[in-house]
Amino acid sequence: MPALEALARDHGTAPVTAAARAVLARLREAIASGLLDQPGLQLALGGLDNTIKENLRRALERSLRPVINATGVVLHTNLGRAPLAEAALEHIRETVGRFSNLEFDLESGVRGKRDTHVDRLFRSLLNDSTTARVATAASAVPPGRSLAEPSNSVSTIVVNNNAAAVLLALNTLADNGEVIVSRGELVEIGGSFRIPDVMTKSGATLREVGTTNRTRVADYECAINERTRLLLRVHRSNFEITGFTEQASTAELVTLARERGVPLMEDLGSGALVDLQDFGISGEPSVLDSLRAGVDIVTYSGDKLLGGPQAGLISGRADLVARMRANSLFRALRVDKLTYAALEATLLAYVKRDHDAIPTLKMMRLSKEEIAQRAESLAARFRTLKVQSEKVQSEKVQSESKSQSKLYIDVIDGESVIGGGAAPSSVLPTRLLALSCADLSADELSARLRASDPPIIARVEQGQVLLDLRTVFPDQDRLVAAALAGIAS
Repeated sequence: MPALEALARDHGTAPVTAAARAVLARLREAIASGLLDQPGLQLALGGLDNTIKENLRRALERSLRPVINATGVVLHTNLGRAPLAEAALEHIRETVGRFSNLEFDLESGVRGKRDTHVDRLFRSLLNDSTTARVATAASAVPPGRSLAEPSNSVSTIVVNNNAAAVLLALNTLADNGEVIVSRGELVEIGGSFRIPDVMTKSGATLREVGTTNRTRVADYECAINERTRLLLRVHRSNFEITGFTEQASTAELVTLARERGVPLMEDLGSGALVDLQDFGISGEPSVLDSLRAGVDIVTYSGDKLLGGPQAGLISGRADLVARMRANSLFRALRVDKLTYAALEATLLAYVKRDHDAIPTLKMMRLSKEEIAQRAESLAARFRTLKVQSEKVQSEKVQSESKSQSKLYIDVIDGESVIGGGAAPSSVLPTRLLALSCADLSADELSARLRASDPPIIARVEQGQVLLDLRTVFPDQDRLVAAALAGIAS
């Protein structure tokens, strides 16, 4: 069959053969079950080439696809959380597609350590305990050297996610010992990540103190004994406890830890490297806040508020971090060159104070007015495309009456959220595109958007489909308008 020979030349003999066998197997099954009469069989045989071609297309189609996030959830876990900066993508391309000095010291010519590529940048960002810092060009810093090297330095290591960071830290610092944590902080986040379960896997024993809504520093102090290895503070990143509540302050826990000679660790989860109050977000401490307060070890994610690749980051006292680096678990949990390349480029943007180069931060910084301008422009583009589509359609059918679109768009006030288990009570004011259709329910319209190319992911509220351009990249606005026009035509 000439058509199949052409497919085999383009895609290889093996996948074309597999597609043909799959189509023929279904055809034989339909014949055997009596579902096909003679005319139907002839029709199926006549379209056999196209059927095999479509089967091959589906088989070779990539499952992981880019989508347009129009939900207004900045860190949407189901949509991959933080999108990477362009500089991170470029650094991946230039270092991962070829050989690199991942674990090679170019100066000495001997084996090096992979974490030096980012530890130097973390030292620059986290070792400074003052609000003012001298900006230094990152390009002038030799690889493996830090921009700042105070005597009481902070060190950072990288593992594959924050759950791994917590596991490694607990296993290193508290194996066969007790870890004291408030009952109000025994959290579970998405994917069934539970602090008590991780504690068990680490070899440490959980010692709960206080109550769900009230835990005082005295509760921690009374629980300390000869088996205590660590005090643990877990940030409530995806929920809040309000009302009759009390929580020991970080300062109180730091003082207690110093007095009793026990390290204090904080699982921040989201892990911002900037002051989020500048973005209109309150109640979300930064990594630097915790370290400045005297917390010994901080664990956090790379692909949440930091805006980088998926990673678990452990920052804190250099002597404690060195113990974790020596733990055999570290090798099992370490990350590869793709993560280091993306993380290094992301951290360089922080060193340069180029926060708008990080998509997550730029999206959070967008004002309601900026989003409103884009929403109005997109709505106007949609109306133009709709009229053009209706004109073409009218000419095709030679109709005297022009068909009317059943899709309606309004621009309304709304709120964006951070997502990703970060700042659960914080919202960002925005303007939304509210869609409704006379012949489609909101769920049906949302499904039509997901069937677009690329798929558009919206949210449905009160019988309307809502699109929030805060999380849509500006160069995707035209794709959204075209998809809406296509649905309306």
